[in-house]
Amino acid sequence: MLVKVVLRNPRRELEVRGPKTVTALLSALDLNPESVLVIADDELVPKDARLADTVTVEIRPVMSGGATDRDHASHPSHLRRLPDRSERPSAGGAA
Repeated sequence: MLVKVVLRNPRRELEVRGPKTVTALLSALDLNPESVLVIADDELVPKDARLADTVTVEIRPVMSGGATDRDHASHPSHLRRLPDRSERPSAGGAA
């Protein structure tokens, strides 16, 4: 039986022999497990989960970025600045 895999960015579909674990699937596709999310039935799938051979999984790249709200992005007043290391009290507690 085959596991249907939908890859995003760019979108492409393929089938791989199953069942197999998420880790084995990512290895077979030469994908770094830390750089993708694996989704089945609208749920994140842990890396050690075993995928049934009847499942369709979606693999999406991990994205990171700033705020999506334009007001917060242009006026980050809700963020407080952390002191630089030179401004922090020493570990000995003498401030």
